[in-house]
Amino acid sequence: MAYEGYVDLKYQPDEKDVVCRFYLEAKYGTSFEVAASAVAAESSIGTWTEVETSKPYIKRLAAHVFHMNPVDGIIDISYPIEAFEQGNIPQLLSSVAGNIFGMKEAANLRLLDIRMPKTFIKDYNGPQFGIAGIRKLLKVKERPLVGTIIKPKMGLNPTDHAQAAYNAWFGGCDVVKDDENLTSQKFNKFKDRVKKTLRLRDKAEKQTGEKKVYMANVTAETNEMIRRMRFLEDEGNEYAMVDIVTLGWSSLQTVREANTRLKLVLHAHRAGHAMFTRYEKHGMSMTVVAKLSRLIGMDQLHIGTVVGKMAGGLEEIVGCKDAISMKTTPETKFMLGQEWGNIAPTFPVASGGLHPGHFAKVIEIFGNNVILQAGGGIHGHPEGTIKGAMAARQAVDAVMEGTDLKEYARRHPELQAAIEKFGVLK
Repeated sequence: MAYEGYVDLKYQPDEKDVVCRFYLEAKYGTSFEVAASAVAAESSIGTWTEVETSKPYIKRLAAHVFHMNPVDGIIDISYPIEAFEQGNIPQLLSSVAGNIFGMKEAANLRLLDIRMPKTFIKDYNGPQFGIAGIRKLLKVKERPLVGTIIKPKMGLNPTDHAQAAYNAWFGGCDVVKDDENLTSQKFNKFKDRVKKTLRLRDKAEKQTGEKKVYMANVTAETNEMIRRMRFLEDEGNEYAMVDIVTLGWSSLQTVREANTRLKLVLHAHRAGHAMFTRYEKHGMSMTVVAKLSRLIGMDQLHIGTVVGKMAGGLEEIVGCKDAISMKTTPETKFMLGQEWGNIAPTFPVASGGLHPGHFAKVIEIFGNNVILQAGGGIHGHPEGTIKGAMAARQAVDAVMEGTDLKEYARRHPELQAAIEKFGVLK
């Protein structure tokens, strides 16, 4: 069988190899080794039958299964760097996350992680700002950043949208962002929304003495997206938000390249990722999405909350956090290590069903380098958005002070009202 012969448990990966870790379940009646070999073959030089066109010299491009464990389903596959085009994320994924997911030999297959060598990452610039640059822009040295998403998700006209943003900034939010499905619909055109929102941003900065930023969603066809980014630069905005999954990796690389001149902070929303990341036995992990987003150059990235409304457990989300925010990503049972070299860290964003009563737990999990975004948890405050933003900021202040949220709330009625409505997570 042409798929056999790609398992070599004595093989030692070269430092220039790309290494992928998979979870594999073999189809009933197929041995685990045969299924593992088929994955390596189909993702490199193999096909289902012997072919006349095969030449001896192509064997140097073969993938090698160098570790496999039928008990936990983990296999590690090493790929020679020559199998990949430098600077081409779509081609990388077409290889290691392409046809293999439809193969009959595998009942389930999940790409858990990918480790890229220095020779691969050298062609990428990574984030232009990252954690250090964003903190410098906002003049916030240590505490977590506090943000919100305009709610309802869409439907507001530009005037009401801008007012909601102003109320959040005035109450204490550092950042305000559009939601993933608001771009430039007839009821809220992009340019009108940006102009009105930035006018009120400037007002909030003067009144509070704090830097405020607006993450405007530029997601569109690639050329239109870049035109919107140029408009943001012309209007004096420092941020652009992109829906990275629906955009696609090619567009994302183009956006990052265009941004080399524009120098906007790029906020990455992961809308759509759960189509292939949520099922734990098949698809691709959020860790892979996170690593590639950092490599391409996203300054901020949503990775989940552990405690909010979105699926995602502690191990997965901490893994994503480490993958984007550390200089060297540690190796675990399900994650490969990664040396990032000069690629700057991406700021982790916790968002999805958060409210002030969650903040202490989220900071415990993430540390201080996290952007806490609460949509309904701020706009849904019993006394409105301004008081909701005040409550969110108070919750962060309590944690930084080392004070229990309920104790702090006794002296801060806005936080008290939020706790009474939403509760406190221990």
